[in-house]
Amino acid sequence: MASRLSGQRYAQAIFELALENEQPEQWDQDLRLAADVLGDAEFGAFLKHAEVPAERKIAAIEAVLSEAHPLIRNLVALLVNRGGVDAMREVQEGYSHLLDERLGRQRVAVTTAVPLADAELERITNFVAQLVGREVILSTQVDDSILGGLIIQIGDRLLDGSTGSALERMRQTVRAQAA
Repeated sequence: MASRLSGQRYAQAIFELALENEQPEQWDQDLRLAADVLGDAEFGAFLKHAEVPAERKIAAIEAVLSEAHPLIRNLVALLVNRGGVDAMREVQEGYSHLLDERLGRQRVAVTTAVPLADAELERITNFVAQLVGREVILSTQVDDSILGGLIIQIGDRLLDGSTGSALERMRQTVRAQAA
């Protein structure tokens, strides 16, 4: 739980610094890169290993994240020194959420049974944009277990139009009527 709270706290702090430096979108990309790098199992294990000297860990971070803003590298080094390697993804997600809020964007996850064509993606994006009144950033996922239709996740709201859920609702209705 402590890493979750500190992840959000670090996200807020780095977001304020990014605004001061007028580079919030670039820092978002740098944080995504850092989260991906620290999320690598081997590199993460190296950074967490107690017998690896801090200087070697910092040198590795400097080498791998050489293109990232120095303050992002400093944040990563701070997290590594404090044993917070696993909090990096939370920092990145918290930062991205703050940036989306500031820019009036809404991230939306769409799950379908089959991959969608570009025209279908555009229709869904336009529909959700009208629904939420914001720019929409759509991410898609294919899950054949839903059988058909789609599931749209907008923040904490779920619009489930999947065939699997419809069949389950019908099954429950039939059971309730038979009882």
